Amino acid sequence: MAVEQVPPPVTIPVIDISGYIAGDSTQTARIAEKLNGACRAPGFFQIVGHDVSGDLRARLFQKTAEFYSLPQAKKSALGQGFSANGARGYEALGAEVMEGDFKDQKEGFMMGPELPPGRFLQGPNMWPEEADCPGFRSTMEEYFAAARSLSVKLFRLLALSLHLEENYFDGFVDSRDSISMYRIHKYPRTSPEMAMKSRGTGAHTDFGALTLLLQDDIGGLEVFHRPTNTWNAVPYVPDAYVVNIGDMMEQWTNGRYMSTVHRVISPVSDKDRYSVVFFNEGLLDQVIECIPTCIEPGETPLHPPVTVEAHLRKRYGDSYGGAKDKGSK
Repeated sequence: MAVEQVPPPVTIPVIDISGYIAGDSTQTARIAEKLNGACRAPGFFQIVGHDVSGDLRARLFQKTAEFYSLPQAKKSALGQGFSANGARGYEALGAEVMEGDFKDQKEGFMMGPELPPGRFLQGPNMWPEEADCPGFRSTMEEYFAAARSLSVKLFRLLALSLHLEENYFDGFVDSRDSISMYRIHKYPRTSPEMAMKSRGTGAHTDFGALTLLLQDDIGGLEVFHRPTNTWNAVPYVPDAYVVNIGDMMEQWTNGRYMSTVHRVISPVSDKDRYSVVFFNEGLLDQVIECIPTCIEPGETPLHPPVTVEAHLRKRYGDSYGGAKDKGSK
C-alpha cells in the first residue's frame, strides 16, 4: 500500500546580522546572500545579532502589559476614532475582520512619528496620561528610534542582496517624512474550543515594504506555504526579530521577493500573548517601479509604476475604507 507523503515543514531561516553591524565586509556579503534566498522564499526570516538591547525589549513588553491592564474606559478614550488622522491609538477586541467571519481577537495600540497632521497617515500620536501608565510614552519613543535605526540597517542589507548600492533605500526609510508605524498587541488567552472559532489575526499580507516583529514565547504566528497549501508555525527564537516582505517590496522587486500570507492563531495558553510590530511604509511621494536589477533584458515589469501614497490608499481603502493598516502579528 502506498504511503502518503507528508509535505516537509517550511523552515523560517534565522540569520545572524552581527557581522554587518560590526562592519565585516566578508560576513556582510554572506548575510546579503542569505537574505536574498530568504526573501525569495518563504518571504519570512528571523534575525539575531542586531543592536536593539535586551533591556529595552524587556521594558517594551512590560509597558505593553501595563497599558493593557488599564481600565477599558481609559483605553477606549484613546480610540483611533479620536486621532487626527484615524490611524493612531487604541483598537478594541473584534475591531478588525480580515478572514471570513473571524473577528480578530486582539487589542492594538498604534503609534508613529510625531508629525503635524496634514498628509495621509501623518499626525500626532495619542498617549495615556503619565499618571495612568508611568514611563509608557518615553519607553515607546525610545523603542521607535531603535526600531527605525534597525530598519535602516535591514534596508541597506536588502539593497546589497539585490546588488544595489548600499544606501539605495535610505531616502525611502530614513527621511524626516518617511512613514513608520508600530503597534503593540495583546492576544487574550483562550480555550481550545474557542480557538477553533476565532483568529488572533486573520490571514493577510502586509501593505508596506518590510515588517519587523517582536513576539513573546507564547507562539501563534503562522505563514502560508503556497506550493504545499499548508500553514507553518514561526517558532519563537530568543532575542530574534521576525522579518517579512510586504506587498510594496514584492512589487518593487518585480515579484523576486515574496509577500507571504500569514495569520495569528488565538493562544491556547494560561498566559496572554504580546507582540510589537513595526511597519516601514516609506515616503508618500516615492515612486515604486521595478528595480533595475530585478528585470531581465526584454522582460516587461509585472506592475505599472505607482506612488507609495496611491498604493497605500488603495490597500487601506480596500480593507477598511479608511486610513488604517490592517497588518498585525
